[in-house]
Amino acid sequence: MQDEIERYWREIALLVHAMPGAVVARAAEMLDDCRARGGTVFIAGNGGSAATASHFACDLVKGTRLPGLRPFRVVPLTDNMPLVTAWANDTSYERIFAEQLEPLVRPGDVLVAISASGNSPNILAAARVARRAGAVTVALTGRTGGKLRRLADLAVCVPSETIEQVEDAHLIVAHSLCVALRQHLRDAAPARRALTDPAPHPAVADLD
Repeated sequence: MQDEIERYWREIALLVHAMPGAVVARAAEMLDDCRARGGTVFIAGNGGSAATASHFACDLVKGTRLPGLRPFRVVPLTDNMPLVTAWANDTSYERIFAEQLEPLVRPGDVLVAISASGNSPNILAAARVARRAGAVTVALTGRTGGKLRRLADLAVCVPSETIEQVEDAHLIVAHSLCVALRQHLRDAAPARRALTDPAPHPAVADLD
């Protein structure tokens, strides 16, 4: 079994080096633009991708928070299980994300849509809602991107057809985004404080 484990590790290492760094950097810029405008980042996925969505939301909210800077406002559409199951039971599983998104999403918001196949019906439905609302969709998908690639404004397509590797790569992308955004905000913090801190009062001459 060790041979199989180490083979998998080697494949993951090669896969990471083949990832589109410029595309991931553009995704970071889109997320930061949304934050700076006071918009909301929505994140959705199924199964292992739902776990990635929740993990990414946690890291994006907590891991990038810095004093004096506007924080990320993030809504993981995967986490309210009573609401998810209500929509699944009363309407359809295909609508579990779209129905949550519809009353909340605004122009300039970002939907991070995670689907290894790019063809999950409920993810596609959410992407259509985001598009109609004027929001931006960033897709994390597998090799071809599926139908989601055509609905997204930006697609990070992992060049693999092995589901486990695609899911691993999606979490690596999420961590990369959080690390890059945290450093970007740290670099911006001194300039931001210089703009917002009150100027010191001029010295008052002693007239006595």
